[in-house]
Amino acid sequence: MSPKPRILVVEDERTIADAIVARLSAEGFAVEQANDGLAALDRAAAWDPQVVVLDVMLPGLDGHEVCRRLQATRPVPVLMLTARDDETDLLVGLGIGADDYMTKPFSMRELVARIRALLRRVERAAATREPPAPTLDLNGLRIDGAQRRVWSQDGEVHLTPTEFDLLACLAARPGTVLTREALLAEVWDWADASGTRTVDSHVKSLRRKLGADLLRTVHGVGYALEVGR
Repeated sequence: MSPKPRILVVEDERTIADAIVARLSAEGFAVEQANDGLAALDRAAAWDPQVVVLDVMLPGLDGHEVCRRLQATRPVPVLMLTARDDETDLLVGLGIGADDYMTKPFSMRELVARIRALLRRVERAAATREPPAPTLDLNGLRIDGAQRRVWSQDGEVHLTPTEFDLLACLAARPGTVLTREALLAEVWDWADASGTRTVDSHVKSLRRKLGADLLRTVHGVGYALEVGR
Protein backbone atom coordinates (compact mmCIF):
# COMPACT_ATOMS: atom_id res chain seq x y z
CA MET A 1 0.00 0.00 0.00
CA SER A 2 1.41 3.37 -1.00
CA PRO A 3 1.85 5.95 1.78
CA LYS A 4 -0.81 8.61 2.19
CA PRO A 5 0.07 12.03 0.73
CA ARG A 6 1.14 14.39 3.51
CA ILE A 7 -0.78 17.69 3.71
CA LEU A 8 0.09 20.42 6.21
CA VAL A 9 -2.83 22.74 7.01
CA VAL A 10 -1.86 26.16 8.39
CA GLU A 11 -4.93 28.02 9.60
CA ASP A 12 -5.55 29.92 12.85
CA GLU A 13 -9.36 29.90 12.66
CA ARG A 14 -10.13 26.72 14.57
CA THR A 15 -13.50 26.02 12.95
CA ILE A 16 -12.10 26.30 9.42
CA ALA A 17 -8.95 24.35 10.29
CA ASP A 18 -10.92 21.50 11.89
CA ALA A 19 -13.25 21.30 8.88
CA ILE A 20 -10.34 21.16 6.42
CA VAL A 21 -8.48 18.54 8.44
CA ALA A 22 -11.59 16.38 8.79
CA ARG A 23 -12.36 16.51 5.07
CA LEU A 24 -8.80 15.83 3.94
CA SER A 25 -8.47 12.95 6.41
CA ALA A 26 -11.73 11.47 5.08
CA GLU A 27 -10.31 11.76 1.53
CA GLY A 28 -7.35 9.56 2.48
CA PHE A 29 -4.65 12.16 3.15
CA ALA A 30 -2.26 12.21 6.10
CA VAL A 31 -2.92 15.61 7.63
CA GLU A 32 -1.16 17.70 10.25
CA GLN A 33 -2.09 21.16 11.45
CA ALA A 34 -0.35 24.34 12.57
CA ASN A 35 -2.05 27.44 13.91
CA ASP A 36 0.63 30.10 13.41
CA GLY A 37 3.54 30.88 11.11
CA LEU A 38 6.43 29.74 13.29
CA ALA A 39 4.72 26.47 14.14
CA ALA A 40 4.11 25.92 10.42
CA LEU A 41 7.80 26.31 9.60
CA ASP A 42 8.81 23.96 12.42
CA ARG A 43 6.27 21.33 11.38
CA ALA A 44 7.20 21.59 7.69
CA ALA A 45 10.88 21.08 8.51
CA ALA A 46 10.17 18.04 10.68
CA TRP A 47 7.43 16.37 8.61
CA ASP A 48 8.31 17.26 4.99
CA PRO A 49 4.74 17.73 3.67
CA GLN A 50 3.96 17.24 -0.01
CA VAL A 51 1.47 20.15 -0.10
CA VAL A 52 0.93 23.06 2.29
CA VAL A 53 -2.52 24.67 2.60
CA LEU A 54 -1.62 28.09 3.97
CA ASP A 55 -3.83 30.91 5.21
CA VAL A 56 -2.56 34.42 4.46
CA MET A 57 -3.68 36.02 7.75
CA LEU A 58 -1.82 34.33 10.60
CA PRO A 59 -0.60 35.46 14.01
CA GLY A 60 3.13 36.16 14.16
CA LEU A 61 4.50 35.51 10.69
CA ASP A 62 1.86 35.99 8.02
CA GLY A 63 1.26 33.48 5.25
CA HIS A 64 3.33 35.40 2.72
CA GLU A 65 6.41 35.30 4.94
CA VAL A 66 5.84 31.62 5.73
CA CYS A 67 5.59 30.85 2.01
CA ARG A 68 8.75 32.84 1.28
CA ARG A 69 10.72 30.94 3.92
CA LEU A 70 9.36 27.57 2.83
CA GLN A 71 10.38 28.15 -0.78
CA ALA A 72 13.83 29.36 0.28
CA THR A 73 14.59 26.14 2.19
CA ARG A 74 12.84 23.36 0.30
CA PRO A 75 10.32 24.27 -2.40
CA VAL A 76 6.93 22.70 -1.76
CA PRO A 77 3.59 23.23 -3.51
CA VAL A 78 1.60 25.86 -1.58
CA LEU A 79 -2.12 26.53 -1.89
CA MET A 80 -2.87 29.86 -0.21
CA LEU A 81 -6.18 30.76 1.41
CA THR A 82 -7.21 34.39 1.56
CA ALA A 83 -10.27 36.08 3.02
CA ARG A 84 -9.91 38.97 0.59
CA ASP A 85 -10.64 38.88 -3.10
CA ASP A 86 -7.82 41.37 -3.60
CA GLU A 87 -5.76 41.01 -6.75
CA THR A 88 -2.69 42.71 -5.24
CA ASP A 89 -2.77 40.26 -2.34
CA LEU A 90 -3.05 37.35 -4.76
CA LEU A 91 -0.18 38.57 -6.94
CA VAL A 92 2.06 38.90 -3.90
CA GLY A 93 1.34 35.29 -2.97
CA LEU A 94 1.98 34.02 -6.47
CA GLY A 95 5.12 36.11 -6.76
CA ILE A 96 6.76 34.54 -3.71
CA GLY A 97 6.16 30.96 -4.77
CA ALA A 98 2.56 29.97 -4.08
CA ASP A 99 1.22 27.61 -6.74
CA ASP A 100 -2.45 28.37 -6.30
CA TYR A 101 -4.90 30.28 -4.13
CA MET A 102 -8.52 30.09 -3.04
CA THR A 103 -10.69 32.87 -1.67
CA LYS A 104 -12.83 32.20 1.40
CA PRO A 105 -15.49 30.95 1.54
CA PHE A 106 -14.64 27.98 -0.67
CA SER A 107 -16.05 24.52 -1.23
CA MET A 108 -14.26 21.58 0.34
CA ARG A 109 -14.79 19.66 -2.88
CA GLU A 110 -12.82 22.23 -4.87
CA LEU A 111 -10.11 22.36 -2.20
CA VAL A 112 -9.63 18.60 -2.48
CA ALA A 113 -9.60 18.80 -6.29
CA ARG A 114 -6.90 21.48 -6.27
CA ILE A 115 -4.74 19.58 -3.80
CA ARG A 116 -4.98 16.45 -5.96
CA ALA A 117 -3.99 18.51 -9.01
CA LEU A 118 -0.91 19.83 -7.20
CA LEU A 119 0.05 16.29 -6.18
CA ARG A 120 -0.37 15.05 -9.77
CA ARG A 121 1.97 17.79 -10.98
CA VAL A 122 4.62 16.74 -8.48
CA GLU A 123 4.27 13.07 -9.40
CA ARG A 124 4.38 13.85 -13.11
CA ALA A 125 7.54 15.95 -12.71
CA ALA A 126 9.23 13.21 -10.65
CA ALA A 127 8.34 10.52 -13.18
CA THR A 128 9.45 12.46 -16.24
CA ARG A 129 12.74 11.32 -17.67
CA GLU A 130 12.68 13.22 -20.92
CA PRO A 131 15.73 14.77 -22.61
CA PRO A 132 16.57 18.25 -21.32
CA ALA A 133 14.26 20.92 -22.65
CA PRO A 134 15.82 23.20 -25.26
CA THR A 135 17.04 26.73 -24.71
CA LEU A 136 14.82 29.27 -26.45
CA ASP A 137 15.62 32.84 -27.45
CA LEU A 138 12.43 34.80 -27.99
CA ASN A 139 11.61 38.50 -27.83
CA GLY A 140 14.72 39.37 -25.85
CA LEU A 141 14.22 36.49 -23.46
CA ARG A 142 16.48 33.49 -23.00
CA ILE A 143 14.61 30.52 -21.58
CA ASP A 144 16.78 27.61 -20.42
CA GLY A 145 14.48 24.62 -20.09
CA ALA A 146 17.09 22.30 -18.58
CA GLN A 147 18.10 24.71 -15.80
CA ARG A 148 14.61 26.28 -15.57
CA ARG A 149 16.10 29.76 -15.70
CA VAL A 150 15.08 32.89 -17.59
CA TRP A 151 17.05 35.97 -18.59
CA SER A 152 15.80 39.24 -19.99
CA GLN A 153 17.91 42.07 -21.39
CA ASP A 154 18.27 43.34 -17.82
CA GLY A 155 19.61 40.07 -16.42
CA GLU A 156 18.21 36.94 -14.82
CA VAL A 157 14.53 37.03 -13.80
CA HIS A 158 13.34 34.95 -10.86
CA LEU A 159 10.18 33.01 -11.69
CA THR A 160 8.25 30.68 -9.44
CA PRO A 161 7.98 27.06 -10.66
CA THR A 162 4.44 27.62 -11.89
CA GLU A 163 5.33 30.86 -13.66
CA PHE A 164 8.19 29.10 -15.44
CA ASP A 165 5.92 26.22 -16.49
CA LEU A 166 3.36 28.67 -17.87
CA LEU A 167 5.98 30.66 -19.77
CA ALA A 168 7.57 27.49 -21.16
CA CYS A 169 4.18 26.20 -22.28
CA LEU A 170 3.44 29.40 -24.20
CA ALA A 171 7.02 29.73 -25.51
CA ALA A 172 6.90 26.23 -26.98
CA ARG A 173 4.21 27.52 -29.39
CA PRO A 174 5.02 31.19 -29.95
CA GLY A 175 2.23 33.15 -31.54
CA THR A 176 -0.30 30.36 -30.95
CA VAL A 177 -3.32 31.25 -28.82
CA LEU A 178 -3.82 28.75 -26.01
CA THR A 179 -7.12 28.74 -24.20
CA ARG A 180 -7.29 29.11 -20.45
CA GLU A 181 -8.72 25.60 -20.28
CA ALA A 182 -5.76 24.19 -22.26
CA LEU A 183 -3.31 26.01 -20.01
CA LEU A 184 -5.07 24.71 -16.90
CA ALA A 185 -4.84 21.16 -18.22
CA GLU A 186 -1.21 21.37 -19.34
CA VAL A 187 0.37 23.54 -16.63
CA TRP A 188 -1.84 22.88 -13.61
CA ASP A 189 -3.10 19.41 -14.62
CA TRP A 190 -6.69 20.40 -13.88
CA ALA A 191 -9.44 18.46 -15.57
CA ASP A 192 -12.02 21.26 -15.37
CA ALA A 193 -12.15 24.98 -16.03
CA SER A 194 -12.89 26.15 -12.48
CA GLY A 195 -9.58 27.95 -12.08
CA THR A 196 -9.40 30.36 -15.00
CA ARG A 197 -8.68 33.26 -12.64
CA THR A 198 -5.58 31.39 -11.52
CA VAL A 199 -4.31 31.50 -15.11
CA ASP A 200 -5.13 35.21 -15.38
CA SER A 201 -3.31 36.03 -12.15
CA HIS A 202 -0.18 34.12 -13.18
CA VAL A 203 -0.19 35.88 -16.56
CA LYS A 204 -0.35 39.25 -14.79
CA SER A 205 2.55 38.21 -12.58
CA LEU A 206 4.61 37.23 -15.66
CA ARG A 207 3.82 40.56 -17.30
CA ARG A 208 4.94 42.40 -14.19
CA LYS A 209 8.28 40.57 -14.24
CA LEU A 210 8.93 40.29 -17.98
CA GLY A 211 7.09 43.19 -19.59
CA ALA A 212 3.47 44.08 -20.19
CA ASP A 213 3.55 43.41 -23.93
CA LEU A 214 5.11 39.93 -23.79
CA LEU A 215 1.83 38.02 -23.56
CA ARG A 216 -1.11 38.86 -25.79
CA THR A 217 -4.64 38.50 -24.45
CA VAL A 218 -7.29 37.19 -26.82
CA HIS A 219 -10.44 38.20 -24.99
CA GLY A 220 -12.79 35.36 -24.26
CA VAL A 221 -10.23 32.80 -25.43
CA GLY A 222 -6.79 32.82 -23.82
CA TYR A 223 -3.20 33.95 -24.26
CA ALA A 224 -0.32 33.83 -26.74
CA LEU A 225 3.37 34.65 -26.48
CA GLU A 226 4.03 37.52 -28.85
CA VAL A 227 6.66 37.01 -31.54
CA GLY A 228 8.77 39.55 -33.40
CA ARG A 229 7.86 42.50 -31.21
